[in-house]
Amino acid sequence: MDEGTAATMAAVGPRLRALRTRRGITLTQLSETTGISISTLSRLESGQRRPTLELLLPLARDLRVAIDELIGAPHTGDPRLHLKPVTRNGMTLLPLTRRAGNLQAYKLIISPRARPPQPEQSSHEGYEWLYVLDGRLRLVLGDNDLTMGPGEAAEFDTRTPHWFGNADEHPVELLTLFGRQGERAHLRAHPTPVQRDREAPADDRP
Repeated sequence: MDEGTAATMAAVGPRLRALRTRRGITLTQLSETTGISISTLSRLESGQRRPTLELLLPLARDLRVAIDELIGAPHTGDPRLHLKPVTRNGMTLLPLTRRAGNLQAYKLIISPRARPPQPEQSSHEGYEWLYVLDGRLRLVLGDNDLTMGPGEAAEFDTRTPHWFGNADEHPVELLTLFGRQGERAHLRAHPTPVQRDREAPADDRP
């Protein structure tokens, strides 16, 4: 292995740790979602384990970054994003931001057939901003039941119980900005009590 390749491989561990800590994800949580043991993750971050494609693929997928970002590949200068949509809870989320951080941007397309018609409010740490592009959105925020149309926006503290979905039988498209807690809430399919507990502030910090 030449010096350049060795230096690139050695930088993977610190880069991985930086991405994980910026997302506020612990080694335990990353281990559960990727299937990679905590000891392997710890050795990888400390440089004691050589990164392989078998390890990098699930890590890049879980952290939602390109493998190029994990290994520090040179930037090509192409500003276009090539991020894959994710479908959960009757919603298709198209990422509009590449780098992991506290604030994430998505375009959401909500199908009236897949989204539960009855509101199931949830709450979590964070703040959320919504902007309706097309269709009509129903937003249930605490005791308020609102209908929003194209061009209307809303922002709210996500500690307030909330739910949003289609206001009628047509799809609705919107833009949304939220932090990592909101991202986890939207991307998981069926939260368990343990997962709900993880959304609250805890001592298990990276």
